[in-house]
Amino acid sequence: MAGVNNRVKSTNDIELKDRLVAINRVTKVTKGGRTFSFAAIVVVGNEDGIVGWGLGKAGEVTTAIAKGVEAAKKNLIKVPVHKGTIPHEQLAKFGGAQVLIRPASHGTGVKAGGAMRAVLESVGITDVLAKSKGSSNPHNLVKATIAALGELRSPFDVAQNRGVSVEKVFRG
Repeated sequence: MAGVNNRVKSTNDIELKDRLVAINRVTKVTKGGRTFSFAAIVVVGNEDGIVGWGLGKAGEVTTAIAKGVEAAKKNLIKVPVHKGTIPHEQLAKFGGAQVLIRPASHGTGVKAGGAMRAVLESVGITDVLAKSKGSSNPHNLVKATIAALGELRSPFDVAQNRGVSVEKVFRG
């Protein structure tokens, strides 16, 4: 599961910025007519390696977004960002959505679309190549992207686990 060992414990001293990924108007038909409500998927991050997502549902758009932000603050994960990009290539799947994220050289920018872009920019990644396959459902894309980011391992952790220096990890 994504981010099992890299969950953020406290959000008190973290300045988080929220991004609205998608808003969906949902209709419930009752005998009195149609009742409209809204579902908002929101991504929050400090643009320095911490990101989370949340889903808020309410009768008004602003309330749904506020609920989504509160839900996002409850499931933050820490992502290893190395020189503005990710340490290695990662593939992840959630539902029908499959995402591939690859490190990119400095100056490349965030080559990702829609829901993936919001997540990657919220983490603070400035250079990355991303591809989504399968479903383009924003809910599943956000969850798959966060799963991929949660599975990333920093070069320092890999070096420590192998018992070698960080330079040796980078050389192969």
